[in-house]
Amino acid sequence: MLIGCGAYNFTGGDVGSAQTFQVNYFQNYASQSPGSVFDPGLDRDYTLSLQDLILNQTSLDLVSSNGDLVYEGEIVEYRVSPMTATAEQRAAQNRLTISVNVRFYNNTKEDTNFEQRFSFFYDYPGSAQLVSVRDEAHREIFERINQDIFTRSLADW
Repeated sequence: MLIGCGAYNFTGGDVGSAQTFQVNYFQNYASQSPGSVFDPGLDRDYTLSLQDLILNQTSLDLVSSNGDLVYEGEIVEYRVSPMTATAEQRAAQNRLTISVNVRFYNNTKEDTNFEQRFSFFYDYPGSAQLVSVRDEAHREIFERINQDIFTRSLADW
């Protein structure tokens, strides 16, 4: 019965004949877009989070070059914006939005290659400083974006 499972793993990802993957460093270009703020270390943290998700949800081996599956791209948005206002014209709620442009190359099945922008947000109270919710916000946003990337690249339904 396990033989019939083929290249699928227990999370539903179809890695086909791929055995390795690589995640190239995602540069942070978000500060170049109007209204974006700079967060040092964001590029490293994001790159590692995508590597970890793929390692945990597939049986693929992580390599630094010549991967069967290659993920690359850049962080293109890191923006905090007020969502609702109080009677005193202060933000009652803020939203942190992160967007990542991803290029995916499947060197074993090239018709699945794509380039796409993925984005997600985290809402937090206007009375809170971003630094106080940063780690939780990044964890939630990265998880949602990475799951969307995983689904787009490996959930070949």
